[in-house]
Amino acid sequence: MVNLFPFPLNQENSGDIKLSTNSKGNNMFPRMKEVPVHFRSPSPNVKVFKFSDLKKATRCFSPDSILGKGVFGDVFLGWVEENTLAPLIQGVGMAVAVKRTQGDAKWQVKLNLLGHLAHPNIIRLLGYCKDELEHLLVYEYMPNKTFDLFLFSDIAEPLSWGTRLSIMIGVARGLAYLHSKNIIHHDVKPSNILLNEDFDAKLGGFWLATGLETWETTVTTQIAGTIGYLAPEYAMTGHLTTKCDIYSLGVVLLESITGRKAMDFLMLEEEVSLVEWATRVGSNIKKIMDPRLEGKYPLHGASKYVGLASRCVAVDPKDRPSGEEILQNLRQIYALNYNR
Repeated sequence: MVNLFPFPLNQENSGDIKLSTNSKGNNMFPRMKEVPVHFRSPSPNVKVFKFSDLKKATRCFSPDSILGKGVFGDVFLGWVEENTLAPLIQGVGMAVAVKRTQGDAKWQVKLNLLGHLAHPNIIRLLGYCKDELEHLLVYEYMPNKTFDLFLFSDIAEPLSWGTRLSIMIGVARGLAYLHSKNIIHHDVKPSNILLNEDFDAKLGGFWLATGLETWETTVTTQIAGTIGYLAPEYAMTGHLTTKCDIYSLGVVLLESITGRKAMDFLMLEEEVSLVEWATRVGSNIKKIMDPRLEGKYPLHGASKYVGLASRCVAVDPKDRPSGEEILQNLRQIYALNYNR
């Protein structure tokens, strides 16, 4: 596979890119628009918060309430009454995650989109605040934070084979649901996979999400996303389809089973790209598996898992399975090992 981005990065967020491209031709590609027609406005089911209420819920956005920092804004821990969502003092009521961000078009897209989505594997938007100076989104709180912390850091205990498999089943369910709604996530990666107290996975990070509406011969879009997760056809042409999400999901499948990052510039040159390395050694299951699993996995199930991931990262998008097919395959792998 061609190395499209041969330059070093220090952290995942620095891999986020945005390039402009205009392409015209006779081939039929889906034109991507901001959101589907029926997601043009916020859902009436989400609460409209006052800024003063969120300020109280987060203790004036106290630095020690920060849950995480991201490209699009910081996330704070807040406390609200479970039924009315009225602000409460720290430690009382229900915990929520409050994202304080820029009030640009992406904020409006995310607000309009998430409020209309209802699925156990999609992060739930509880409300929002929009005034002249402040734009905030309020989500359900995910106490185990994000998948990447368990795959790539030493601050958490390594996850078992069964837990990793269950998480990826949840991710596949969420992605299949989005595709059924003609929505492309456009940024599937471990840091956008949130985990609740039971390690149930929920897809988040919808800042780049787009809706597939019509077929046109001219595509004008911006290449955006994270290096290592971009489908090669999208990186080269700007044409975005659901199969681009499938490629990203395939990279995450490989990360989940190897414990390696999609792009790791601390590795030897031939091992920087996870997809390229896994393609070379994929048949050697014991070599590809995360050593932190300590051999506690079924070889047959692991082999099928690697095979599925390899199909997802196929160079030709037509060779990649659908989200629903991936889900069914993962469920079958799980059944082989646990439904006895």
